[in-house]
Amino acid sequence: MYALIVPFSAPFVLLATVMGLSWWEDHVLPPPPTEPAEAPVEAPFTSPAPAQLLELPAVEAALTRGVARR
Repeated sequence: MYALIVPFSAPFVLLATVMGLSWWEDHVLPPPPTEPAEAPVEAPFTSPAPAQLLELPAVEAALTRGVARR
């Protein structure tokens, strides 16, 4: 019978833990600053040059080279 109590009560223990942490965050931790001391400067976005794709050899060329090596 006691083996059923632990799995059944686990969700309630987790819920109580989350609710306790939420209360602690609201009442114990100091509030965040309303305005930052200095706003971070963002660098302007510049898009990089498009990547150059290499042209793959044709399948027939690869097959004929493989057959020619035999």
